[in-house]
Amino acid sequence: MPFPMTLSVRRALPALSALWLFCQGANAATALPTTWVSTWQASPQPVWDATFLFPSHVPAALNDQTVRQVVRVSLGGPRIRIVLSNAYGAQPLVIGHTTVGRPSNQATSVDHPMRATFNGHETTTIPAGAEAVSDPIDLPVTALSRLVVSFHLPSVTPVTTFHWDGRQTGWIARGDVTASGILPTDADAVTTTARLFLSGVQVEGPSTRTAVAVIGDSITDGATASLDADHRWPDYLAARLAPHGVAVVNAGISGARLLSDGMGVNALARFDRDVLAQPGVKTVIVMLGINDIAWPGTAFAPTSPRPTLDAITSGYAQLIFRAHLRGVRVIGATLTPFRGALPDSPLSDYYQPEKDALRQQVNAWIRRSGAFDAVIDIDAALRDPGDHARMAPSFDSGDHLHPGDAGNKAMSDTVPLDLLLPQAITGKNPRR
Repeated sequence: MPFPMTLSVRRALPALSALWLFCQGANAATALPTTWVSTWQASPQPVWDATFLFPSHVPAALNDQTVRQVVRVSLGGPRIRIVLSNAYGAQPLVIGHTTVGRPSNQATSVDHPMRATFNGHETTTIPAGAEAVSDPIDLPVTALSRLVVSFHLPSVTPVTTFHWDGRQTGWIARGDVTASGILPTDADAVTTTARLFLSGVQVEGPSTRTAVAVIGDSITDGATASLDADHRWPDYLAARLAPHGVAVVNAGISGARLLSDGMGVNALARFDRDVLAQPGVKTVIVMLGINDIAWPGTAFAPTSPRPTLDAITSGYAQLIFRAHLRGVRVIGATLTPFRGALPDSPLSDYYQPEKDALRQQVNAWIRRSGAFDAVIDIDAALRDPGDHARMAPSFDSGDHLHPGDAGNKAMSDTVPLDLLLPQAITGKNPRR
C-alpha cells in the first residue's frame, strides 16, 4: 500500500522541484566546455623502395607481430585518442588489438596498458588511403609526458605508410603482445626508429586550448637531434608553450619540399592533412624551401631544374591563402645557412654559392613581403656572425646543414611566445 503523502510534503514539492532545477542549471553553467586538440603528430610518408638513396629501415611486411612505439605529448588531459594511418596503403590495413599506457622503468615496458577501441570494437580495418581515430581512452596524461602505443598486425601487412625519421626507438615483436607490460626479447624482436602507421595523438581539455603546427623538412623533423631525447626544435617550443595551454605538433618530414615530392609528398599536397585538419590548430609556422633550392643537381634530383624565386614565393602564397580560408594564422620562418653542407657524403654538392644566393632572396621576401602574419628570423639566430652563409659552430650538428641540440633550442628560443598565445589569435584576424 503506498505511503500517504502528508499535506506539508505536498506543499513543499513545487519548491523542491524549483531548487533541483536551479542546481542543475548552476552545474551546467559552471561546467567548462571541452574540446579535442592535437597534442602529438608524425606526418605519414610513403615507404620507398630499395633503389632510393637512403634505406627505409623498416621490413617490407609484417605478419602476426606487435609494433610498440613511444610518443611525448605536448599538452595533457583526462582522455586521449590515437590516430592510425593507412595513407599510402594499396589495400585495407587490418589492426588487431591496440593498447595505450604510460611507460615504466624498462625501455620496452608499459604500466597497465589499456585497450583502445574503434567505434566500440577492439579491432578495426582502415581502407586504403584513410586513417582511423580511436574512441576516447580514459587515460589521464600530463603535459610533456610520454605514452606507449602498441598495436597488433594479425595478418600479412605490407609496410607502406611510415614516418622515416622518428628519432625515437620503437620495437617490433612476435605475436599479439599488446597487453604485455614487458615485450619479449627473443631473437625475432627488432628495433626501429621509424614510425609505423601511428600518426597522431589527440587530447581532451578546456575549449580555450589551441595548437601550433610546424610544417618543415629534416631541420624541423629533428634529423640530428639526440635519439630518444625529444630535442627537436618543436619539442623545445612545446615545453615553452605547455604552461600556456598551447600544443605544438610537428609536421616536419625529412627530405620534404614545398613544391615537389621528396621523401614525402610536396607540402602543397599534404598541407590540409598535416596542418589544417589537425584539431585545435590556429597557427602554423612554415619553414620550407631549402630542399627545393638545394636538391636539384644532386644525387636526389640530378636532372631537375632549380625553382625560381617566383615559384617558391607563389608556393608560400598558396599555403597562406589556404590557411587564411580556414582562419589559421601563418608565420614564416627564414631558411638557415648551409655552406659546406653534408661533406663526405653522396650529397656533398648540396651547397653551391648560386643556391645560397637564392636562399638569401627567399629570406628577403619572407622578411619584407608582408605576406605572412608574422616572421621568425631563424637564419639570423643561427648564422655565424663572421660568415652569414654558414651556421655558427656552437649550433651546428657537424654536418653544416642540421642544427644540433643546442641549435634546436636556439631556434625555439627565437620564437616570441606572444605570437602563439590565444590572445594573439583573437587579437588579429588573418587577411582574407
